[in-house]
Amino acid sequence: MITRRQLWGLLVITLMWGVNWPMMKLSLQELTPLYFRAITMMLGASWLFVYVARKGVRMRPTRAEWITIVWLGLPNVLGWHTLSIFGVQELASGRAAILGFTMPIFTVLLGAAFFGERITRRVTLAVAFAAVAIGLLLWHELQSMSGRPVGIAWMLTGAACWGLGTLLVRRAHLTLSPMTITVWMLMLGSVAVWVMAIALEPVPTPSRFSLPMWISLAYGVFINYGVSQLIWYGLARDLPPATSSISVMAIPLVGTLSATFIVGEVPHWQDWVAIAFVMMAIAGVLWPPRGAKGSAPAAQ
Repeated sequence: MITRRQLWGLLVITLMWGVNWPMMKLSLQELTPLYFRAITMMLGASWLFVYVARKGVRMRPTRAEWITIVWLGLPNVLGWHTLSIFGVQELASGRAAILGFTMPIFTVLLGAAFFGERITRRVTLAVAFAAVAIGLLLWHELQSMSGRPVGIAWMLTGAACWGLGTLLVRRAHLTLSPMTITVWMLMLGSVAVWVMAIALEPVPTPSRFSLPMWISLAYGVFINYGVSQLIWYGLARDLPPATSSISVMAIPLVGTLSATFIVGEVPHWQDWVAIAFVMMAIAGVLWPPRGAKGSAPAAQ
């Protein structure tokens, strides 16, 4: 039975991660994508590191643990976080969120292709729902004079990386706490993104940033890479899988609705229909059969 505290935590984290999508779009109006990711990821991971270390958790990995952290960080952090920010740059933020949360579908498909996992009839239907959603959004982008279909490719590739990373985490022999591994993946990932940003993008001028820009950066540092991670790991150990699935399903909806108020994006009918199909697809792969047990989905 879910407690009132867990219910409020689930609601808060769904709102946090949903609102994060238009907040990223707001930042990209004044800052290039790699510098945005590098700044928020490094600062967020740094204060998260201090918080976790003060809890007395072992933070220093062994040599074997470093290898695991790097291996898991490539798809989960470098792949997903880098590719998705390019997707947000090209697409409406709500649309990017819808495509990003096709991740559970990729997890199932990659699991079947490389790890021998079985594809059930329900999963086949979920894949069909996701394909309809992707087709609707792709069709709208191609029909629009200002459409950016390349953004769909960025988001789907990022979602595939996240799905692969989820599979690798499930099979990894973790000797550090999940929170510690997440902190180190973010720290190392931010170093890699900093290198790419310095090599590929012009150096930003912070003195020209507007107040909304500073607010959106602070949101990325303290909320997306900080508070939400702490809430998630506090909930994920005890939440029933079906309950956590509802949170995952609701994030694209929150992202689409909040984008109207934060960046002035007006969803089209294709977006609403796509949200419905993606929510059904996520339910198809994450909602456990009656009486089944499972683990909560990975954090964003």
